[in-house]
Amino acid sequence: MSSPRRAAKALTKAAAKTAAKTARRPATARPVDKLEVELVDGASADAKRLAAVLERSIVDGKLDLVSTEALQKLMAAVCRVYTARLEAGDQIMPVPKNSISATDVMVTASGLLKAADLAVFELGMWQSWTGR
Repeated sequence: MSSPRRAAKALTKAAAKTAAKTARRPATARPVDKLEVELVDGASADAKRLAAVLERSIVDGKLDLVSTEALQKLMAAVCRVYTARLEAGDQIMPVPKNSISATDVMVTASGLLKAADLAVFELGMWQSWTGR
């Protein structure tokens, strides 16, 4: 592993490149067609319905309602969309404040770190380098 100073320098350099690329892109307003609006609205409604079904399955004790593979694909997609929205400039929290327990957060965060073969130390370093 490289030194923290070298890693921080590399991160700063990468961030500067990304900022330069973004600054060069012209801000064009792309027309939104009706079908696209319907798809987005439909996807949001579908996501809300799925969330309600999953919440109900917990209450009913039906924890295997969604297969392991489906749950993993859903978690991965949600992580990617959340990251993409943050990188696009959205200032959103992943869940509403106080909507899930601290235990839910810790268990999920631990699982995500383990899935990416990361340690809490590495998360702390990344947060200090990026300010996130």
